[in-house]
Amino acid sequence: MQEIEPVNFASPPSTLSAEPRALDRDRDRAAARDTTRAAGVQIDRLTVRFGERAVLDDLSLTLERGELLTVLGRSGCGKTTLLRFIAGFVEADYVTGRLTVAGRDLTDAPPHQRNLGLLFQSYALFPHLSVFDNVAFGLRARRVKRGDIARRVADALKLVQLGDAGHLMPAQLSGGMQQRVALARALVIEPDVLLLDEPLSALDANLRASVRSELKSLHERLPDLTIVCVTHDQDDALVLSDRTLLMRDGRIAQLGTPQALYENPADGFVARYLGAANLLAPSLVFPIGDARHAEREKLACLRPEQLKIDALGSSPLHGTISAVDWYGATLSVAVELDAMPGVPALVSMQHGAGRTPIRGDRVSLRYEVDDVVLIRP
Repeated sequence: MQEIEPVNFASPPSTLSAEPRALDRDRDRAAARDTTRAAGVQIDRLTVRFGERAVLDDLSLTLERGELLTVLGRSGCGKTTLLRFIAGFVEADYVTGRLTVAGRDLTDAPPHQRNLGLLFQSYALFPHLSVFDNVAFGLRARRVKRGDIARRVADALKLVQLGDAGHLMPAQLSGGMQQRVALARALVIEPDVLLLDEPLSALDANLRASVRSELKSLHERLPDLTIVCVTHDQDDALVLSDRTLLMRDGRIAQLGTPQALYENPADGFVARYLGAANLLAPSLVFPIGDARHAEREKLACLRPEQLKIDALGSSPLHGTISAVDWYGATLSVAVELDAMPGVPALVSMQHGAGRTPIRGDRVSLRYEVDDVVLIRP
């Protein structure tokens, strides 16, 4: 894989940029939004069927203008079909529902009339056109004046730090530069919504983290741009999102801020999908006399970082360390619980913080009862 050069989106041109923003993203977004404006995207009761299979099943969703939503889920859950429906590319045996973008009903509008920016896994650059002409393609199709095209393309290329690359051909660019050209092409038309389909999937872990940070910075410079990003990567969802939509079998498993999904998962599926989770019988973690102790319809959820390893003591959770895995700054410790044989509890701890656990040690697990969340199985 070709190396991607570091990018800094700190100084975008005025045409596509907003004033510098403070570090508190949530506060700034709340101040920037006007609640009287139309929603960025509204989907009402969308169902998509291929044969007898409902890929999307009675799904409704509203995005505020300027919101960045990540759509997360396993393969086949319907997340890419949702993106393609917004783009106008779904051809199925049965489609019903309504789509409104920036106050306009686009349910039956063809793709070229939707004013959407698209960046899919394949950058789809025209190999015979220069960088400038690739970025200008959408503007020329819309019959924008030549002088305006030159200005807007220059602004878009500066935004992605390719201001001097307009004369180059795609074959002369690294993979990262090609990605930035595709992003500039999507932004230059000043879309109502930017649709991203696994935009970081081809990058290795380190470059993915770098480009993820750059996309976040870019979005904070364009506070009125609504973005829908489909991904299978949990880190993308946790880092980029204003809200995250986790899908399961064509339906919404949970929708909310990344923090809400992580700290208050709706059920076991959500808890397991976003990070590691210890799902235990409530009778193991709540003391006798607590009404939750007798709960039989739900599970008690504790994240690995909420458990602490102690010497054998009064904690109801005790067992034998079965594995210790080192991840640099952290250790992941598996403890086979006496009360739940075959289902190890996972503990995350800082490496070097006290005695390093050893496989075979008998230990107790300490936790705060207030950290326990009761969820559906």
